[in-house]
Amino acid sequence: MTSTAFDSTALASETVSDAASGTTAAPAVVLTIAGSEATGGAGAQADLKTFQELGVFGIANLTCIVSFDPNNEWNHRFVPVDQEVIAHQLEATTAAYGAASGAPSVLDTVKIGMLGSPATISTVAGALSSGAFANVVLDPVLICKGQEPGQALDTDQALKAQILPLATFVTPTHFEAESLSGLEITDVESLKAAAVRIHELSGAAVLAKGGVRLSGPDAVDVFYDGETLEVLSAPKVGEVAVSGAGCSLAAAVTAELAKGATPLEAARRAKEFVTAGIRNRVASGAPFDALWQGGPR
Repeated sequence: MTSTAFDSTALASETVSDAASGTTAAPAVVLTIAGSEATGGAGAQADLKTFQELGVFGIANLTCIVSFDPNNEWNHRFVPVDQEVIAHQLEATTAAYGAASGAPSVLDTVKIGMLGSPATISTVAGALSSGAFANVVLDPVLICKGQEPGQALDTDQALKAQILPLATFVTPTHFEAESLSGLEITDVESLKAAAVRIHELSGAAVLAKGGVRLSGPDAVDVFYDGETLEVLSAPKVGEVAVSGAGCSLAAAVTAELAKGATPLEAARRAKEFVTAGIRNRVASGAPFDALWQGGPR
């Protein structure tokens, strides 16, 4: 499958008011459990912008604060949110929109981004286990450069043990796909093998991202759900990764699933959305560009 320009017609049709009643149907409600990224290019900020663009009502529960350090080669400065505060956010969100809330649109779709510590992973895993989430989209952020190596390894292992088994859809980067699958990824065939392996380990649908990491003219991702294996391809827009592309891809999958798309449909639409956002990237004084979620417009 080769992605083309994002088609906003379907989105527009989903949000048109009912002429007879003069009302608009309540949007699907989605939650991101993720970190805040201060420049706005990634993390919860990217997720919320993606949700808004795709016509769903987005909620963010923050797990950590990440601020790049311009005086130290733009490395991460990582500050975790207190566990009680994380638990309070999850409690409030569930009470407002969960299955027992009486809300017209029930929250049953969640995206998991950066968690950042074993303690946070345990807190979030408990909430996911007790919640009625039909869709759990895991963007498996395995390494945070602001953490000590030992702490990062503990976090990675906790994520694999506690969150991965709860996921219904996983969106690993090239590095994360290698880590989760245990395979070296050098080309499309090995990316396919990694996607199959991650599905076997988790039972989830997988969208393994090769992106600009693989050689060739196209940015290639692989979808696999146990039955369908499909290569999603679009011409590369430069050879350097863009901040927020991975977050926005997972967020777009989340939004589409919440609106009723199948996993494969969600993957295809997310690929188109992100390709348009990369094409219309935003530059700054930082040594990296950021995806613009409004790019498809």
